[in-house]
Amino acid sequence: MRNGLDSQSPTRFTASETRVSLEFFPPRGGDVASIDPVVTRLREARPLFCSCTYGAGGSTRDGTRQTVAHLFELGLDAAPHLSIGTDSEETIHALLDEYQALGVRRIVALRGDVPSGVGRARYTHNAETLVRWIRAHSGDHFDIEVAAYPETHPDARTPAEDLEFFRRKVDAGATGAITQYFYNVQAWEDFVERATKVGVTLPIVPGIMPITNLEGIVRFSESCGADLPRWIRKHLEALRDDEAGLKAFGIDVVTRLCEDLLAAGAPGLHFYTLNRWGATAAICRNLGLIGPS
Repeated sequence: MRNGLDSQSPTRFTASETRVSLEFFPPRGGDVASIDPVVTRLREARPLFCSCTYGAGGSTRDGTRQTVAHLFELGLDAAPHLSIGTDSEETIHALLDEYQALGVRRIVALRGDVPSGVGRARYTHNAETLVRWIRAHSGDHFDIEVAAYPETHPDARTPAEDLEFFRRKVDAGATGAITQYFYNVQAWEDFVERATKVGVTLPIVPGIMPITNLEGIVRFSESCGADLPRWIRKHLEALRDDEAGLKAFGIDVVTRLCEDLLAAGAPGLHFYTLNRWGATAAICRNLGLIGPS
């Protein structure tokens, strides 16, 4: 294991070669300055943009907007997530106008989670609709990132159906894609190959989830349909009472995943920071994206 790369490690990658982006969520309690230490530690990776999540049914709408504004104040390009949920087209238009006035040039367009108490029968819109609304209202002002699911969206009946939904989002006007996290490089390679065969050529950037504890990664993976390989889970279970050892193992596993992805031609890496800097910084350091601590 390594927090610094061992002598047998693969070729390092530099920030100038690799597109890095970072994801935050609106800080609880509205204290947007609480992300400042994380930004300070990670900005050396020269992120192309920092995205900010958007809660189910617009539950964090104000927090998302405030966090995006704060990221701009810190000198970073910010990309708000925008989930269609049950919002009307007029509500989406108003948000787009606010973001355009703020200086936003990139939107992460998602279907979003089903809001509590809203049945599927009333939840008819999807990310394709949202992308079309953005393009119809704002033209080419925004770059639009959409979600991709190398291991298949949990609501899709088949991988082919999931790929068709993805292709429609692209055809609607998306300019890039960020994947759900995964721990098997072959899943990303397979998805990109299949997407290319149906005419999708935009960048499909792997989403990277650092592993820092057992319960958290198991819970996340079960809720979003991401596969946590048995060998990783068994190692984490064995290290349950060894916090330092578990974190070192997680950093090593995810570093190797990133190396394999970049070697396979991934156009960049999108880190789900969870508003923490430690594991993401260690992985970026191992990759040569930031300097020694």
